[in-house]
Amino acid sequence: MADIKKNKHTIGQLKTIYRIKKEEIALRLIEFKKIWSDRNDEAIFTELAFCLLTPQSKAKLCWDTVVQLREQNLLMKGSSEQITEGLGRIRFKNKKAQYIIKARRLFPNYGRVSLKSLPGKFSDIYACRDWLVQNVDGFGYKEASHFLRNIGFGEKIAILDRHILKNLNRLGVIKEIPKSLSKAKYLQIEKKMIEFSKQIDIPLSHLDLLLWYKETGEIFK
Repeated sequence: MADIKKNKHTIGQLKTIYRIKKEEIALRLIEFKKIWSDRNDEAIFTELAFCLLTPQSKAKLCWDTVVQLREQNLLMKGSSEQITEGLGRIRFKNKKAQYIIKARRLFPNYGRVSLKSLPGKFSDIYACRDWLVQNVDGFGYKEASHFLRNIGFGEKIAILDRHILKNLNRLGVIKEIPKSLSKAKYLQIEKKMIEFSKQIDIPLSHLDLLLWYKETGEIFK
């Protein structure tokens, strides 16, 4: 567990930011829940595709790109070549275009698996995340967690991207930033982040967006 006394000043700064941003964070999380409750499978697939694009690319660029693909009717219907071209400045666009094509086959509009019903097919959100990691090419635990958070299931899971890891290190939650994240290492750090969120009385889903805001200056996706 993090040494709160040792990091009292840094944690105090974090709580001050939280008091200012708490309402905005709560509203953003409500928006995420509405994506799952109020939107269709295509909207949810857009979130999945967004999370496939984000590794080593800027989130806002990824979101703008995936929305443009959807508006051009390429996200669900485009060929691999059309999607690759549409990815523009996204890094590793050839590989990521293939991830989208493969995910489309896994989650067809009227096929055997409905994205919207997916979370209800598992005993808990951890089992759902494991299934996503095992079955969606391009998804590790970070990407699967990101997707589930973005459709309203982020209360018990952490998105351990570079911004979060950097701040967890500064806060003393982890001793060093890992060079890579195996499943075991991911779950170990996630557990520490959950414990830390309880220590400082900030819900895990709020803490994720708070640390992202602290690093980037915005509450995004």
